[in-house]
Amino acid sequence: MRHSGSRYGGQTVAITGGARGIGLAIAQAFHAEGANVVLGDLDVELATAAATDLGDRAHAVHLDVTDRKSFADFLAATKERFGGMHILVNNAGIMYTGPLLDEEEAITDRTLDINVRAVITGCKLAARSFIADGVQGSIVNIASLAGLLKVPDLATYVASKHAVVGLSESLSREWESAGIQVLSIMPTVVNTELATGLEVPRWLRPLMAVEPEDIANGVLKGLRRRQVRRSVHAFLAPLLRAFDLLIPYRPRRALERSLSLDTLMSGKNPEARAAYHAKITQGLS
Repeated sequence: MRHSGSRYGGQTVAITGGARGIGLAIAQAFHAEGANVVLGDLDVELATAAATDLGDRAHAVHLDVTDRKSFADFLAATKERFGGMHILVNNAGIMYTGPLLDEEEAITDRTLDINVRAVITGCKLAARSFIADGVQGSIVNIASLAGLLKVPDLATYVASKHAVVGLSESLSREWESAGIQVLSIMPTVVNTELATGLEVPRWLRPLMAVEPEDIANGVLKGLRRRQVRRSVHAFLAPLLRAFDLLIPYRPRRALERSLSLDTLMSGKNPEARAAYHAKITQGLS
């Protein structure tokens, strides 16, 4: 799905993990709205191909979000190429699934480095850039509905997304006087590589399964409405909060088990999930 118009004409958007999936869909949406877009990704060849497909006003830069210098160089390259930066989308993320006691320390560290520390780094660098340039910019942090949930076999990922939601809402208050908007986006299960091997129960698919373009549309809507937090689907976050508040713990747990919500993220295709795990842990000792 492409968006028509020129709402963001003359503005520049930097996107981490921009070569595929949610990041690429966000780049396409902003580009269709007239923005310049810079795709930062470890796979710079894939990012370059994506930027070439977009055409004018698109650029690709190698980015390792866990390396502060690489992140700073990415934002500097964005400003050098297009003369400024107005929006940063912290999209890069990984999701390791499995029992916490089976999770190697290197995997825990990598998850926190990419999903939390890199987001903090990006927020700091972007805010300093906005303030120095006198720009009332925006920071979009792609979190997850897991940032509101408590999910077995996903403890570190859930912790990382709770952190991103809390960080975003804290910074939205801390930086509002500087005119900097901070928005967290909370997708459900998105049809991307990160969800490889997961199978949403058929009855839950209309509620949980979304496409990258749905997330991109949520980003545009959230920014336009000056929101601090937006879930995709939009009604799920308040529904879950009501679920937590109105149903006591024990009957809530019984309901979660009866609906197989405990095994939602365990992976119904172990081979496919193992291949994804191997990719995100490549090079770890």
